[in-house]
Amino acid sequence: MLVFKELFKIYLLFIFLFFLGRLGLYISYMDRLSDMTFAYSLLSFVYGLKLDTMTTSYILILPALFLTITPQIFAKITSKIISGYILVYLLIALYVENATFPFVAQYDVRPNYLFVEYLKYPKEVTSMILKQYPLQLLAALAMLAVMAWGFLRYSPLNLESAIRTPLWRRMLLLLPIAALLFIGIRSSYGHRPANISDALYSTNRMANEIAKNSLYSIGYAYYSYSRENDNLVQSYGKISLDDAYSRVSKRLNIPKGSDIPFSRMEPTHFPAPKPKNLVIFIQESLGSQFVGFSGGDVSNTPYLEKLSHEGLAFTNLFSNGTRSIRGLSALTSGWLPLAGEEVVKRNKSQSDFFTVASLLKPLGYKSCFIYGGEGRFDNMRSWYMGNGFDEIIEQKDYANPTFVSTWGVSDEDLVVKANEKFKSYAQNGEKFVSVMFSSSNHSPFELPEGKIDFIKDKPRKGVENAVKYADFAIGRFFELAKKEPYYKDTVFVVVADHNIRVYGDDLVPVNMFHIPALIITDGLKAKKYDRLSTQPDVLATALDLVGANLTYPILGHSIFSDTKSEMALMMFNDTFALRSHDKVAIIQPNKPAQTFTYVNEHLQTAPHDSELEKDALAFVKVTDDMYNKKLFRVKK
Repeated sequence: MLVFKELFKIYLLFIFLFFLGRLGLYISYMDRLSDMTFAYSLLSFVYGLKLDTMTTSYILILPALFLTITPQIFAKITSKIISGYILVYLLIALYVENATFPFVAQYDVRPNYLFVEYLKYPKEVTSMILKQYPLQLLAALAMLAVMAWGFLRYSPLNLESAIRTPLWRRMLLLLPIAALLFIGIRSSYGHRPANISDALYSTNRMANEIAKNSLYSIGYAYYSYSRENDNLVQSYGKISLDDAYSRVSKRLNIPKGSDIPFSRMEPTHFPAPKPKNLVIFIQESLGSQFVGFSGGDVSNTPYLEKLSHEGLAFTNLFSNGTRSIRGLSALTSGWLPLAGEEVVKRNKSQSDFFTVASLLKPLGYKSCFIYGGEGRFDNMRSWYMGNGFDEIIEQKDYANPTFVSTWGVSDEDLVVKANEKFKSYAQNGEKFVSVMFSSSNHSPFELPEGKIDFIKDKPRKGVENAVKYADFAIGRFFELAKKEPYYKDTVFVVVADHNIRVYGDDLVPVNMFHIPALIITDGLKAKKYDRLSTQPDVLATALDLVGANLTYPILGHSIFSDTKSEMALMMFNDTFALRSHDKVAIIQPNKPAQTFTYVNEHLQTAPHDSELEKDALAFVKVTDDMYNKKLFRVKK
């Protein structure tokens, strides 16, 4: 029984550690649980224990194996190996529990796929952590040191004695222990084993996040997002492919087509003898709450507010997701969110995937993607170069930038560089299409001096001042462009990739997907467009204003088209929300679909709308099928 006893001690060590982390989150975000009774909120600990047991059961596999099959002669060395193994995992678990607090503060969710994803960019991430979270990092390192010292000196484990019991007795325990660990890992008597969705017991999203286990959440998200197969999609529900395409076609009001789904010829509403250039300036993390014309604080973005009186302002626009790569794919390709990793980083979309560059190339357009950071980040360089863009301009291409931050050169350096590039196109008599991507409005919010009047009573390195600086750079760009001949021949789009920080207690905080967009071009009268719109709608509208009849598969409509529908598809972590007017269907992996109404910027439980819920599932199925079969491309 010593083997059982030692394994149970290890189990309790991890359970206690996970409990402390969950208790810390519960206390920190207790105000977010005000819509629940105290007793009901405590279920976060009950469901949390289930996930903690699953996580610990995985960790216990190797110690259980070594404790039961190791010959007594190797007792001493094996006990040290097991102790070292346990210590490493305790340190990892403690580090992740510490990292959970700033991660939740930033993203309003437990550590997920992003936690692992950003490890690919050690330079940027290390710099950001050192500058934004120095005290938290020191505290975490101190805790790790104390734990390592305490475990090595006062370890409650007596592994060597357990291994010195007769081998035959320990071997008899192998199957019972394996069965217990199997039950612990599976934690379900149903057809499917338990998973992260078992923590989603409430419509209060923060209660669900508290119930999760960060270590398990990271592993599960990485596994799920790295799979490019039907298993991930099937976890949302079952629907036939024909029905799915039919539903998406009807919901988008776009005919399916036989060769390339949803590819159609769109006559321009603004025919011109010479099509215009197109510049799409994507703003990092610019939420509607910072922009006057979309209902926010006009003092943060005075230049955008001024420009809104010169063009078309989208006041009811919602982003595809909460990550830049979802915004980039939506605004470069007119694509909708895909279950799992986005197409910018997926293998089958690194070439022959539709983009505005591949669309306009046959018309003689030159194209470039302009970014202030390193193009390798989020695989942007590879994706843009492989899908029709002639040139990528990134941090290394700026000779003498005026300011460099963790994420690259400043937005002002970016717009100056872009203006020079556009001037060279015009001087050579070349039409052009360009996607620009800003980066200054990103933590740790490093900003140059002498460019803006910093907002009083707000952190100089805070989001409000970062937004104000981004707005300054937008104003600087138009100041430069208006002096050049190319200005009157160009359609300019200023649009956000996503909001700054998507948080809230709803299963999908729909209000935090609200973003601004502005289109300016010569001859376009100032107008506010108040109908529900998506990022693909912005792209389709901009292409309409270019002035050429075009054939494309964009999953949205120009606002000048009579066929535009009022719908938006949003993805929050692994949860999809399909909004039609003020009704929202939400689907999650391995959970029943739900319907809500969107009232006063919050979701209220509503009777099931089975058709809308099936339509939401249809979008998940169709985008996955189009990706896998490479059906989202330019029609030859």
